[in-house]
Amino acid sequence: MNFVLKRVYEPCSPEDGTRILVDRLWPRGVSKDGARIDLWLKEIAPSPELRKSFCHDPAKWDTFRSMYLEELAGNPVPVGTLLETARHGTVTLVYGAKDPFYNHANVLKEFLDGSSEQR
Repeated sequence: MNFVLKRVYEPCSPEDGTRILVDRLWPRGVSKDGARIDLWLKEIAPSPELRKSFCHDPAKWDTFRSMYLEELAGNPVPVGTLLETARHGTVTLVYGAKDPFYNHANVLKEFLDGSSEQR
């Protein structure tokens, strides 16, 4: 299965395959037409409490990562949606965070890559 990460502010490309927004909130300054999102899967994003406690602080990364992995393990429906979609081709996990490393989409991709290996 092929999962790719891309910021919502980057241009779309044919190689993106199915574009799925994995943020709980719609990204600022982006129109729905301009984003070209195929599916907005809000429920796969970190809980509001976890997102607010992390606040994109690299010093809190390890704790955030562990807690978000736990949330994902207990959230089988949206995880299953992503895994099933990826069976049909590339899935681009679209996110709005500025930092390309310290963001939930990286943790989500890590989780999905591990889950797809187990299937």
